[in-house]
Amino acid sequence: MGKRLLLTLLVALLVIFQAQLWLGRGSLPNVRAMQHRLEDQLNKNQLAQVRNERLGAEVGDLKEGLEIVEEKARMELGMVKPNEIFVQIAK
Repeated sequence: MGKRLLLTLLVALLVIFQAQLWLGRGSLPNVRAMQHRLEDQLNKNQLAQVRNERLGAEVGDLKEGLEIVEEKARMELGMVKPNEIFVQIAK
């Protein structure tokens, strides 16, 4: 009787541990999904880092000289200096 009880207890524990492994919070499918989410987030972080570096370089340029300010004003705002003629070429 004691051996059967021990065997039943061990089988029950094995079933519980297997259920946690396949269905629980730390299950293999859950871990795999979290790894994919982590990879996606790392890719987004890398793209954000590149964008931040580009913006940082642009801020540095804006602090250093007025040439970039004038270029942006001409391109984005249509700035024209006195005695200049604005010519727009349609494509």
